[in-house]
Amino acid sequence: MPRTAPSRRGLLFGSAAVSAGALLTACTSNEPKQREQPAGNTPAADEKPGKPVTIGFAGPQADHGWLNAINQNAKSRAAKYSDVTLEITEGSNDTAAQIGQVQTLINKKVDVLVILPADGKALTQVGLQAMRAGIPVVNLDRVFASPQAYRCWIGGDNYGMGLNAGTYIGEQLKDKPNAKVVELAGLDNLELTRQRTQGFDDALKNYPNITKVARQAADFTVESGQAKMAQLLQAQPAFDALWNHDDDQGVGALRAIAQAGRDDFLMVGGAGARSAMDAIKAGTGVLKATVLYPPTMAASAIDLARALGQGKGVGGLAELEIPSSLTLYSAVVTKENVDDYLPTGFN
Repeated sequence: MPRTAPSRRGLLFGSAAVSAGALLTACTSNEPKQREQPAGNTPAADEKPGKPVTIGFAGPQADHGWLNAINQNAKSRAAKYSDVTLEITEGSNDTAAQIGQVQTLINKKVDVLVILPADGKALTQVGLQAMRAGIPVVNLDRVFASPQAYRCWIGGDNYGMGLNAGTYIGEQLKDKPNAKVVELAGLDNLELTRQRTQGFDDALKNYPNITKVARQAADFTVESGQAKMAQLLQAQPAFDALWNHDDDQGVGALRAIAQAGRDDFLMVGGAGARSAMDAIKAGTGVLKATVLYPPTMAASAIDLARALGQGKGVGGLAELEIPSSLTLYSAVVTKENVDDYLPTGFN
């Protein structure tokens, strides 16, 4: 499911490394031992039990495969740490309800908050409220309107999704004269959708032989994917590649493609659903790749919250504090590397 990335550049971290916990592993150095940890430096967080930390987690309603995976990643990561207590809310797409849930966590005096807001702008004030109460906030994916409302932002790269999808398609079609591509986008009233389209269009500029001949916006649902894909297929009797922004709506798109009996193009999905990865591995259909928007970011948010609560830094970095922004890389999953990413696929 789509999210909004911050305007500031984040550090680029591979999702596989993030999900494996590389953010918080111990630093290594060729320097003598006595110089690895100068006196007074804050140590990096690791998996050894430390100061107990209560983390409040508030997200939107898990009415989409990606959002459900966000919740599961947060829960499973917290369960790995004996020093972490996770206070998780029910989740709501109603901004007033979510604000109330976050305020409840603030009143409980949790040590750190992890918030994936249903609406970043609408939840900004409650983020500010938490920060002013001395509770650091890890803002997950959908960014608040003010950087004062969070200590650290971590999330996906919507522009990068489009860029990498376009580059993959471009490389597949670079030797085909007058190649044509179509795009099945998400909700057009979301900035993230525009970012994904912009990245895709910018990538295609590097391939002058390729023209985008059609674009249709869907609603990130199976039903909308099927209906909008059917319209695209009817309007475009011949094209060479399709980029679909979201694997959930891609389930519907694949149904429409099968019903139309079409197999004359390649398809690239988005987000990293398990069903998409299974289809890519099978290699029998049009779906040849998907561009990740990894829900493992929720597990990494728990890692960062734990480090904040324990007053520790991030392994692998020289700084004493965790970064203020982390942007995850949108890897392209193909048949060649799908086994590496299958464990992160969501239902």
